[in-house]
Amino acid sequence: MSVPLYEFRCRDCGSFDRSFAMAEVPAAVDCPGCAATSRRQPGGAFIRPGSAAARLIDATTRTASEPAVVGAPAARGAALTRNPLHHKLPRP
Repeated sequence: MSVPLYEFRCRDCGSFDRSFAMAEVPAAVDCPGCAATSRRQPGGAFIRPGSAAARLIDATTRTASEPAVVGAPAARGAALTRNPLHHKLPRP
């Protein structure tokens, strides 16, 4: 399971990333350089390249320009229903 990265910013040291589960991400953490309280930067979580989430997003984006190939059409002449009322319906 991939854990997303969140960006935090320290006033003295600048920004750094930390990994947290989405349900457990805090609003502030201690800076690894100076131990000052650093606040989380607004924005979404960074999803690591190659993770399952990144592959899913890429596959979904690709379907807009490269739709999946559809298999052979259903066999004609096969009875799909035994209800005699369905024989009156128009066929394509």
